[in-house]
Amino acid sequence: MTEITMNIHEILDHLPHRYPFILVDKVTHLELGKEITAIKNVTINEPFFPGHFPYHPVMPGVLIVEAMAQAAALLSFKTMNTKPNEESVYYFAGIDSARFKKPVGPGDQIVLHVIIERILKGIWKYKGVATVEGDIVAEANMMCILKEIKK
Repeated sequence: MTEITMNIHEILDHLPHRYPFILVDKVTHLELGKEITAIKNVTINEPFFPGHFPYHPVMPGVLIVEAMAQAAALLSFKTMNTKPNEESVYYFAGIDSARFKKPVGPGDQIVLHVIIERILKGIWKYKGVATVEGDIVAEANMMCILKEIKK
C-alpha cells in the first residue's frame, strides 16, 4: 500500500476552498476509501480571531468541524480519483453528535482524523475527531454529498 500525503499545493488542487476559508494545511496520511489524517495550523493571523474573542482568541467550533469536513472532502475526491470543478459542489448533508471538548487558540496544531463509515446513494458518512497535543478538542459525525450545479 502506498502512503499518500499532500502538501498545500496538492490540497488546493483537490479542494474548491480558498483563503480565508481553506482550513487544511497538510495531509500526513490518506488511505483511499478508508481514512485521512490532516493538519490545521492555527495562527494569530486567522481572520476570525479579532472578533472571536478579542481578549481571549478562540477558534469557533463550527470551523473545526468545517476543517474536518474539508479533510473528508479531500479523502472523497482522492478516493473517487477526481477533482472539484465548476459543475459540482461538495455540500454538507448533515452534522450529528458534534461535541466540543476544549478550546483551540493561536499556536495550536489541530490533527484532523476522519474515517469513512459508509457510502450510500452518493451520500458519504464520516466520523471525524480533532485533537491538539493528543487531547480531543472536537468530534462529529458528518454526511456530505457531491451535487451538480444547475445553471
